[in-house]
Amino acid sequence: MSTTKAYAAQSATSPLEPVTIERRAPGPNDVAIKIAYCGVCHSDVHAVRDEWGGTRYPIVPGHEVVGMVAAVGSEVSRWKVGQQVGVGCMVNSCRTCASCKEHEEQFCENGMTGTYNSMDRYGDGTVTHGGYSTSIVVNEDFVLRIPEGMPLDRTAPLLCAGITTYSPLHRFGVKAGHKLGVVGLGGLGHMAVKIAKAMGAHVTMISHSESKRADAERLGADDFLLSKDADAFKKNAKRFDFILDTVSAPHDYNAYLGLLRRGGTMVLVGMPDAAPIHASSLVLQRRQLAGSLIGGIKETQEMLDFCAKHNVLSDIELIPIDQINTAYERMLKSDVRYRFVIDMKSLG
Repeated sequence: MSTTKAYAAQSATSPLEPVTIERRAPGPNDVAIKIAYCGVCHSDVHAVRDEWGGTRYPIVPGHEVVGMVAAVGSEVSRWKVGQQVGVGCMVNSCRTCASCKEHEEQFCENGMTGTYNSMDRYGDGTVTHGGYSTSIVVNEDFVLRIPEGMPLDRTAPLLCAGITTYSPLHRFGVKAGHKLGVVGLGGLGHMAVKIAKAMGAHVTMISHSESKRADAERLGADDFLLSKDADAFKKNAKRFDFILDTVSAPHDYNAYLGLLRRGGTMVLVGMPDAAPIHASSLVLQRRQLAGSLIGGIKETQEMLDFCAKHNVLSDIELIPIDQINTAYERMLKSDVRYRFVIDMKSLG
């Protein structure tokens, strides 16, 4: 065992504060990583404040982790000390179920092990702690290669926001010539615009805020649709082949489904509390409504390689870790363009 500095919350109502946690010694198949940067995901806020239930305290969040290999186990051959690597939302899975065998570890039928707030699979009764810390130890199969030349700070959010948007775009075959709408310009939405443009799609940002228009254009969107305009949905009916909905606040899915052409697809990556669906929104135009989580390790590596090839990176605001509580409050006000990333030197 070794100790590492970290930031943790002790309860749903307490702020994140400095702590010292224990990390296991690297086993034969483990990789020890010195963390350089960690992205701040909205999921971190939900988990810290127990808004989804099931939070185990103290909780050390963070699942957009990048850094350098510090040590490897005796049987590790793929990773070398000094290599740039990343860790996303998972650090283990059962490896034996159908989902795991199909490289879909995120859907492990025995429960994937989250990077934080999960019972560790090592059978010692410990809970996983995430990337708001100076180091982490991970099984080699859940370590990701960061391609040469990618700046680590702007790469960190790709480990969650990047794969969350790449996976449905990739799986549903978005390609050049497709007319694609992205609902919501936040941490997920800004990555969706960049990735879809790199795939060759004609991208329209759909937002309720006129103030997002200039940013949407800067990020590469070809068009902007202001959803609060009275005639927006009527004028753009049956316009899109594909819509990626990144919004987690309740909104009318039926209105957005009406923007799809016959046979079009809308994929949800946000999870509002309640959003009723009218069957007619789907049936009458043979539309599809689907959901998507993250990707497996294989697909996440493919995403990183794709982003390296097309120079796709996250727009970030780099912060010292002692600003994390302020960052949470700003996130709740959508006051970030478009992802906070913690510089872990501030904790070292």
